Amino acid sequence: MYDNIAISSRIRLARNVEGIKFYTKLDSDVDAQYITGSVMKTLEKFEVFNFLSLKDLSLNECNALFEQHLISRELIENKDISGIAISEDEKFIVMINEEDHIREQCMEKGFNLYKPYRRLLKIDEEILSSLPIAYSDELGFITASPSNLGTGMRASVMLFLPACVFSGKIDEIFASAKENGLTIRGIYGEGSKAAGYFYQISNQNSLGLDENEIIDKVSEFIYSVCNVEKEARGMLLEENGEFYKDLTLRAYGILTNCYSLEENEMMELLAKVKLGQVLGFIDIDSDDKFQKLFYEGAEANLKEIFEFSDKKKENIIRAEYISNKVKQLAKRR
Repeated sequence: MYDNIAISSRIRLARNVEGIKFYTKLDSDVDAQYITGSVMKTLEKFEVFNFLSLKDLSLNECNALFEQHLISRELIENKDISGIAISEDEKFIVMINEEDHIREQCMEKGFNLYKPYRRLLKIDEEILSSLPIAYSDELGFITASPSNLGTGMRASVMLFLPACVFSGKIDEIFASAKENGLTIRGIYGEGSKAAGYFYQISNQNSLGLDENEIIDKVSEFIYSVCNVEKEARGMLLEENGEFYKDLTLRAYGILTNCYSLEENEMMELLAKVKLGQVLGFIDIDSDDKFQKLFYEGAEANLKEIFEFSDKKKENIIRAEYISNKVKQLAKRR
């Protein structure tokens, strides 16, 4: 029903080990190693996880994981003591020694917050029974940020909202989110700007609500935003369809023929091609593969495949790579 509006749903749980200082004041590698070892031993009871110690990775490899939405900037900043456990399907991610000692998360495609929540519960229950997790009867789970006190839960959905942007309704959505105790961030989470019309909407606080109440509250708002976007897309076609046909096909033309392509321009043009798909002007063979282009063409991921030492060469390589991929995946109707 909300295909190409709700891109993914994520549940994240913040947990800390009792008696050990938060990451900003960790004064012992022994504590960091204890947390890492304990979490990994617990995860061995589940499906296969790949564990990466960030100190063993180059900075570019870390940035590539960030561009793929697998880790946070905070985890990279704690590179010397942090790690990540990633399930083979990349749906389960456990960040270790980030802002909190443990950040568990599960992500699913589309709009369904209860599915990742139920899947993540099994891991969380095992962590709670295996480790002395800091908890207060008054404040709930003790977390580094006061906004995560209580359940420690952050429920978020990534939305693609181009029609809300073009119609000017996005400002109303921001205002409504604030009134409802929700927060809206850009594609890379906290502190990032919106790129390619992608927005993350999540609960702002978790104290005073249980997990189901948080999920229901976020879900109700997401439903309303999806309906606004769906209606706005219809209005774009009705009021100025030829303009948006030209806009999206021009983007397709540039992407498939350009010689040099900057990263920000790539994000904008890919988003316009995606808009062309939802408005019926462009066919895309695989939504999943097309969605990956947004990070495959980003600097760090591109550098994992190709060698370049300056922006000029980077932009030329990006143009050729993205052009070939778009030609394979999309075509005008």
